[in-house]
Amino acid sequence: MGLAHKQEYVSAAAQPALAGASSVRWTSSARTDPGAEREINEDAYIERPDIGLWAVADGMGGHARGEVASAMLVEGLRQVAAPTSLSSFVDEVEDQLLAANHQLRAYAAERGLKTIGATVAALLIFQRHAVCLWAGDSRVYRYRNECLERLTHDHALVEDLVRMGIVNRSEAENHPHANLITRAVGAADRLCLDIDVCDAQAGDIFMLCSDGLSREVPEKTIAGTLRKHGMRGASGALVDLALSHRARDNVTAITVRLLEPATPSPPTN
Repeated sequence: MGLAHKQEYVSAAAQPALAGASSVRWTSSARTDPGAEREINEDAYIERPDIGLWAVADGMGGHARGEVASAMLVEGLRQVAAPTSLSSFVDEVEDQLLAANHQLRAYAAERGLKTIGATVAALLIFQRHAVCLWAGDSRVYRYRNECLERLTHDHALVEDLVRMGIVNRSEAENHPHANLITRAVGAADRLCLDIDVCDAQAGDIFMLCSDGLSREVPEKTIAGTLRKHGMRGASGALVDLALSHRARDNVTAITVRLLEPATPSPPTN
């Protein structure tokens, strides 16, 4: 986890159709970087285009061994099997994250540490549905028809203050406690994950990122970058933008674009 990943990784896959359901195809790319001020990269990500699963994990800054936490979380998601239904897919990913929470609590207790944790934002695609699971302030966005929509909300102190009307959005960005999160894998004995389901259609671009990107690059700029690059170089361009702002934290971005279903070849005589 301590090395910079400068090369953008691009993958493509198709999800086999169940009886009576149309297949879904996608292409995805990912990049991570320690940032301008960090020596160790506590971010980790996973791409499972073979099953339609992507996730970003961000080790909690200021706590011991954040890179261990994010790596442990990602390793658990590698064990997820190819889904047979949307509900079983969500259940298995949730089970792996709950197991990672238990492992991190035990790991910290064995070493006399109070907390070893990581935020997580995961995207699951099954047929024409997309599911987000998250804890913390790593995010998932959907770019559709030239509009960027955030599909997750931060589990953070300032986000709670905004919802209560105590501070406005612009004040939240410069709040002295802007980096305090209220949920993370490994932060408490009981992990609470938020889950949201939305439709997925050809042309959609989903973007997952750690807060090292979302804190440095405004959403308007993210939308413009996705519009300009589409899938070709989008992850790299987003990370480069964060670095150009002297990214103070580790930076990770994953982009996933849904494609038109493949048209079967006509039978030959």
